[in-house]
Amino acid sequence: MRPAGSLAATRDAAPTAAENRLSALLAKGRPLVMGILNVTPDSFSDGGQFFDSAAAIAHARRMADEGADILDIGAESTRPYGGAVPVSLEEEKARLAPVLPAAVALGIPVSIDSIKAKIAAWALEQGASIVNDVWGLQRDPDMARVAAEHRVPVIIMHNRDAADAKLDIVAEVTAFFSRSLDIAARAGIARENIVLDPGIGFGKTPEQSISCIARLDAFKSFGLPLLVGASRKRFIHTIIPSEPGRRLAGSLAAHMLAVERGAAIIRAHDVAETVQALRVTAAIRGAR
Repeated sequence: MRPAGSLAATRDAAPTAAENRLSALLAKGRPLVMGILNVTPDSFSDGGQFFDSAAAIAHARRMADEGADILDIGAESTRPYGGAVPVSLEEEKARLAPVLPAAVALGIPVSIDSIKAKIAAWALEQGASIVNDVWGLQRDPDMARVAAEHRVPVIIMHNRDAADAKLDIVAEVTAFFSRSLDIAARAGIARENIVLDPGIGFGKTPEQSISCIARLDAFKSFGLPLLVGASRKRFIHTIIPSEPGRRLAGSLAAHMLAVERGAAIIRAHDVAETVQALRVTAAIRGAR
């Protein structure tokens, strides 16, 4: 139970190291790249390529060397198209245990991609510094409390159990964000510690995912940093048939357009290529 008055104290206290690190990165005035590390056997995008801990650690090191600003580590597949196998808390922790400390030791912020508050809390104690919740604080009732008590940035992603083609998806995502922000405020999460993610591919038809990117600037009304993760998503396949590993060009196109519309963070599998595309785009813009 939080003592009386501690909510205001949490909000008014000096920023933590985790808060300062993300703020400093965002203050660079350029889009950040979040590298994806799936320590799972059933990811839609890499098919368990990094399930082995040695392979996962090597990939984390490679993404850091390629210019990733943040590493996002998940040990339970949240694949947006169905077929993911739920794992127990113990199994998720066992998958993370050999990898997380090595990733933290690389010296860049690590986010924990989990829908379980207990896993998020454990990972933060191991050195992770961001919570990435693909259910936007609306699935596990303890997730907001964990983020607030550890005073770390939290990524709120829109999600639905099933897509509904009849929805105005921008209105749906906007309403979802409003609910999540209310939960965050009641838990004591500082507003400046929040990043919003429209959840490309999650609970959406391919057309709705495209609309979320095309109309991304609609979410700027919240005044918060926006994250877009279009990497290898299925909507690319609906435009031009391609397997996940052959969607790099489509991913880059989507991400560059997302940046044009206000994305501050790009979540990507292909870090080196994404960093290069962002820097070339910035150089050409600067030359104008």
